[in-house]
This record gives sequence, C-alpha cells and structure tokens, in this order.
Amino acid sequence: MEQFKSLKVVELAGVLAGPSVGMFFAELGAKVVKVENPNTGGDVTRSWRLATEKKDAKYSAYFSSINGGNKEFKFIDVKSNRDELIALLKDADIFLTNFRKGKAEKLGLNYEYLKSINSKLIVGNISGYGEESDKPAFDVVLQAESGYLSMTGHPGEPPVKLPIAIIDIITAHMLKEALLIALMKRNETGEGSYVSASLFETAVSSLINQGTNYLVANHVAKPMGTLHPNIAPYGECLTTKDGKSFVLAVGSNKQFAALCKCLSLAIEEDERFKDNISRVTNRKALDELLSNATKELESTSLFQKLDEQNVPYGVIQTVAEVFQHPLAKKLVKTDDNGITYVTSIPFKIE
Repeated sequence: MEQFKSLKVVELAGVLAGPSVGMFFAELGAKVVKVENPNTGGDVTRSWRLATEKKDAKYSAYFSSINGGNKEFKFIDVKSNRDELIALLKDADIFLTNFRKGKAEKLGLNYEYLKSINSKLIVGNISGYGEESDKPAFDVVLQAESGYLSMTGHPGEPPVKLPIAIIDIITAHMLKEALLIALMKRNETGEGSYVSASLFETAVSSLINQGTNYLVANHVAKPMGTLHPNIAPYGECLTTKDGKSFVLAVGSNKQFAALCKCLSLAIEEDERFKDNISRVTNRKALDELLSNATKELESTSLFQKLDEQNVPYGVIQTVAEVFQHPLAKKLVKTDDNGITYVTSIPFKIE
C-alpha cells in the first residue's frame, strides 16, 4: 500500500501507542523516521524480551510488534543535539510524541515553536491523564484506574489484566483518527494542527455499554468472567464430549431457537427463557441446561449443526492455533529491516 508515500513522519514517541501509530503510516507508504535516545539504548521495548528469546537477536518480539513497516531508525540525543531533530521536522508532515506536562517546553519543542519552523506540521501527542498531568502511565495502571480491572475475572477472585495493552492500542487508534482528520483539514487550509489523545480519556470513552449501563441504569459492572450483563446466552463457556471448549454469542430469539434445535432442547418456549431479559434473569439455570447438553455431543457434529443454523459461537483457540488460519497467515509481514510482525492494516482499499 502506498496511500501516504508522500508523507514524512518523525516518531519521537516510545513504547507502544505512539510507535504503533508510526507503523500504521509506515505500512501505508509514508517515510517514518523513529528517533531514539542513544543514552538509554533506544526505545525501552528493545529490552523487553521473553525469557525464551535469544539475547543476541537484533530486535525483541515486543519492539518488532509496533516497529515494522520499514521505519528508519535514527539515534539522536535530543537534549544535546536538538538541532538534528529540528532539521528532520522542518519538512515533516507529522510529529509523534508522548510528552507529559512540561516536557515539550523543557526540550524547546512546544507547538508554537514547531509551527514557526513548519506551518504545515501536524503534531500528534499521547499523554497518560491529559496534558495537564505529569503522572506516568502504563497500560495496567490505566486498566485499573479506568474501571477495566474491576470488571474482569470471576466473582470473588482477583481481577485479571487483559493480556494485551488494550488501552494503549485503543488510544493509538484514536490518535490515528485524529491525525487523519488533521490531514483532511490541512488539505483544505494548508495549515498544520496539534492533536492529542490521553490514555485515561480513551479508556473511559471505550467503556461503551458498561459506562452507559451505569449512567442510565446505575448499574456498576462486576466481574462476570466472559459473560455479558445485557445478553444471554452470550459468553457462556461450554465444553463438548470430546473436550472442545467454545463460547456462545446468542443475541436474538431466533438465534436462541436455532441453538435449542442444535442441542435438541425444547426450552425456547419455557417462560424462564422466552426472551432475552428472561434469559439474563435466569442465566444460571440456562447455563446448566446448555452445559449438560453439550457434554453429551461430539464437537465435529455439534459445530457443523451450529454453522448450518447460523448460531454465533467461537472455539477457544491458542495463539499458535490462530496463526494456522489462512487469514491470520496473510497478516504476518517481514520488512526490509528483518522485523517480523502482524500488520496494522488488516483492511483493504481498492
């Protein structure tokens, strides 16, 4: 893809959110120059290695995940050699940063100055708790402070962190959207912009139905495992006779009737399960009936029936199993730097 081959992006941001934005533009053809601090060994994720990774490998797996796409890596001590960075910015289109309060001013990189050297420059900054806060922010901290950890896991058990840095990832997507809007604006006005996104605000915005459940119905979400507070059976984990585990995502009466047909359960007219709110109210009893039924069925025949009846379900797979799927294999890329990664552009434009 070369939708942005005329763009130059300078990436000073480190760790995950900012670099993933840079990779997005790199994969779409932009020239992306990643600026790293030589005094610290570069982006900290270069050192975030699994215990099983080779110590002499050029890139860590974590670093590779958000720095693919043929980025150009340049080591500059911005504090002592600011002019080299400024030279890069004079003809740049986008400047990616993750400055906390006062850091841009301390480095002499505040937006007013940058605008004076390049009026077309679009600055995209990611902060933790908004640009008036200097509190450091990492994903697990945000998962805690924005309500996510209070909803994960099972009742009476410790919370469970989502195994990916979901707040960073969503914030990166938010900043991408803002930058694309800023590029559209620049096409009309010829002027650059300053756009920003914070991890905390993004996390709260992304609470979606759990947030409005509280605002509208005063419902405070509690740990429910994989279950959905508004829909049943949705998220119920079931096991077949031969030990295959899967989840259901039944969102309508029609789908529920089809599920009952597949399981040979004549319960769709039962008063306890006649509609969604009844199923939510009586989901424990429903789960017991479904669980007992699936334990008597072989996975191959059951899944075939569910497919034929268009019942939404998903077999629980490991990451290794996921990458055996033809569509997943197509998403794996290796760039000219020798970095292997999962592409950030799984969409198509024709």
